[in-house]
Amino acid sequence: MIQSVSKLKSKFQEINIRDTINSGQVFLWEKKRDKWYGIDGEKILVIDEKKREFRKNNDEFYFFRQNDNFEEIYSYLKKDKIVKKALREFPGIRLLQQDPFQCYISFIVSSNSNIPNIKTRLQNLCRKFGEKKVINSNEFFLFPKSSVISNASLSQILDCGVGYRAKSIKEASVAVTRGEIDFENLKNMNYYEAKQELVKVLGIGNKVADCILLFSLNKLEAFPLDRWMLRILQKYYSNKFEPATKTITDKTYESIHQKVVKHFGKYAGYSQQFLFKMERELNNKKWL
Repeated sequence: MIQSVSKLKSKFQEINIRDTINSGQVFLWEKKRDKWYGIDGEKILVIDEKKREFRKNNDEFYFFRQNDNFEEIYSYLKKDKIVKKALREFPGIRLLQQDPFQCYISFIVSSNSNIPNIKTRLQNLCRKFGEKKVINSNEFFLFPKSSVISNASLSQILDCGVGYRAKSIKEASVAVTRGEIDFENLKNMNYYEAKQELVKVLGIGNKVADCILLFSLNKLEAFPLDRWMLRILQKYYSNKFEPATKTITDKTYESIHQKVVKHFGKYAGYSQQFLFKMERELNNKKWL
């Protein structure tokens, strides 16, 4: 049975922790009994899976973007019939407001990889360079600071199993330590200015930059285009956007992005996340 607009709107107001964590945005989360534990920079977030609301202004409140205007976002999302279908399937998904440095390194590590390998490599980086913490008798390692990775040798970073990404991880960390990449400044820039700064860093192309912008720097018009999103655009929107290809040039990427934002509006990043989650599940791609 198709849900009524009012019922769907009500469900959209309620967060689904499992669906949100399992939507390709974060990698350092694990469930122990009825609680989710997540590394977010120098913090460990602990969340009850059944929780629907967070105390205002605490870490979890901001991490799950509970200060977003969901009334306005919903009004944008429901205009597209495919996104509305994804909304019906996964109404509780949220975009996440992650620690910028962790997000920055995570998506450099994600290049040409899959979820299990990304998670393993990031865990290795945390164990080797991060501070150990114990919560509820569970051992965790915080995400390392940029200064620690900057001072590490390439061989030490390679020991974490990151392969050819080691040089990018080190150079990206050095850029942050030196102030060449300043996340607060990036937040205050517009989307295009911030992206231009990010793609100067070794290992950051259009897609990785858009992930960082969307998941940690509050640029909700960012719309990461990987092979999955290109397939989705070809499948559902072939009359609106260029045909999907395995690889796209910078010029083509920008052209598609402009058309995507024109079609989906200023909350295009939310639309991307709902479409991505729906299609991954339709193809039986399991997460955590």
